Amino acid sequence: MTNERRPNERLGELGPVQRAAAWDRLGKNHFDVIVIGAGVVGAGIALDAATRGLEVALVEARDLASGTSSRSSKMFHGGLRYLEQLEFGLVREALHERELSLTTLAPHLVKPLRFLYPLTHRGWERPYVAAGLVLYDTMGGAKSVAGQHHLTRSGALRLAPGLRRDALIGGVTYYDTVVDDARHTMNVARTAAQYGAVIRTSTQVVGFLREADRVIGVKVRDSEDGRTTEVRGHVVINATGVWTDEIHALSQQRGRFHVRASKGVHIVVPRDRIASDTALILRTPTSVLFVIPWGSSHWIVGTTDTDWNLDLAHPAATKADIDYLLDRVNEVLVTPLTHADIHGVYAGLRPLLAGENDETSKLSREHAVARIAPGLVAIAGGKYTTYRVMAYDAVDAAAQDIPQRVPPTITEKVPLLGADGYFALLNQTPHLAEAYGIHPYRIEHLLNRYGALITHVLDLAAGKPELLQPITDAPSYLRAEAVYAAAAEGALHLDDILARRTRISIEYSHRGVACAEEVARLVAPVLGWEESEIQREIVTYAARVDAEIRSQTQPDDISADALRVAAPEPRPEILEPVQLEG
Repeated sequence: MTNERRPNERLGELGPVQRAAAWDRLGKNHFDVIVIGAGVVGAGIALDAATRGLEVALVEARDLASGTSSRSSKMFHGGLRYLEQLEFGLVREALHERELSLTTLAPHLVKPLRFLYPLTHRGWERPYVAAGLVLYDTMGGAKSVAGQHHLTRSGALRLAPGLRRDALIGGVTYYDTVVDDARHTMNVARTAAQYGAVIRTSTQVVGFLREADRVIGVKVRDSEDGRTTEVRGHVVINATGVWTDEIHALSQQRGRFHVRASKGVHIVVPRDRIASDTALILRTPTSVLFVIPWGSSHWIVGTTDTDWNLDLAHPAATKADIDYLLDRVNEVLVTPLTHADIHGVYAGLRPLLAGENDETSKLSREHAVARIAPGLVAIAGGKYTTYRVMAYDAVDAAAQDIPQRVPPTITEKVPLLGADGYFALLNQTPHLAEAYGIHPYRIEHLLNRYGALITHVLDLAAGKPELLQPITDAPSYLRAEAVYAAAAEGALHLDDILARRTRISIEYSHRGVACAEEVARLVAPVLGWEESEIQREIVTYAARVDAEIRSQTQPDDISADALRVAAPEPRPEILEPVQLEG
């Protein structure tokens, strides 16, 4: 079988044309590496392998970043609290990756963010925190963010007047970074496609192919229409995060490690509900709480850290989870937050390597790679920030199953799509605003979502000026952005667009329902939807939102999960793990 490359890979586009071609290539080509799972680690593996010159296929049962990688705390950080757990290697590695992404790999997506750490104990706490921050400021080597700065109580309250005066005796500021995790993961995948990787979502692995004791590929099923095909390659890499054990079981191989799912819940509230010019990091009895600015109009408050043993695709937040976050943050706020202030809620699952300690907040965030069988490698654990390191470790482990010489990783030198030219375009914001007839603030917003690909988005409005208008009930986004999500970013359903390509589902109190029809009609010509499909998408999305809202009134995980899993899937042919073929 001959391997084919397509000219559209130059742009890394993942539109309907590329999707159709990808299915053909999956069945015809023989790959060096087949990656299962399109979270940030799977996408990172595809990019690492493709830039080493390998033939790569990446398959995902749902959407890019549809699991953990769209539901994080939105920080690309070193993990300050891991210093207390003496995980110095992890923190050093993560800080190095933070600097790389901030300056070279993804400066359009990863942004510096100032944090205030309120001090609550006199005497010992300030020097203790200062010592930790000295390590944090220096462990990652060269850095492009400012170091720590110490404040009196009055100085801290000038930065964050929304804090109660009796909630602190002083403060320390330091810098970390924030990222739109779903867009970042999507950009990693598109960059892999630019370098030749076959990327296909809505493509579920339902079985493994073998010769004797060797894994030689996978059987996949299209989650949209039920078609199946066989994908053959030298090595398969399981990068499915919290689904790791399920894929191990499907492969009929015993895994070398197990993954536990820890649920993290976040709430999203309007910016005017908390008066602060800086993000906050607050100690709680069991962990830490982050209050992070999200865009120009919201805060994200999180997170929880509890065991989760129910549906992995749709973890549900409960009333108890939300009450916990409100109670903790209200301990320090002058004006308490209420349930009525919440615009959005999301729950994600951390894939933690199972250990002997039952407390999930204390399990290591280190990652593990294992060769499960000839032709089968698995990777799990880790942190979002260290995805690139995890990716090259996985490809290094897979190399022994690839006949030809595998060059070393080069992803440290490979900017993501949109990074090259970003800073120059940022300086040209007024000119771009004038050329396209939109406000400079809108250009800056787009540059921080698309980087140098901004013109690809705006040029969709050539001859269609209405696409440069905001989405009526989600005015933070242009109509062109919805069209671009379907035309180039791999979105196949309303849920993909409203929850991941944009963050409308958590940024507006209607959670995307009010604009679902407008967005569906915008993308229908791109995705080939007839009127019946438009209506199905609208109804399915509304049912998802209704199920989530109702689940968030439930007292416990079991009752919340029962409500959430009852909502219909946007991908009509998706199979539950128990239904997968052996």
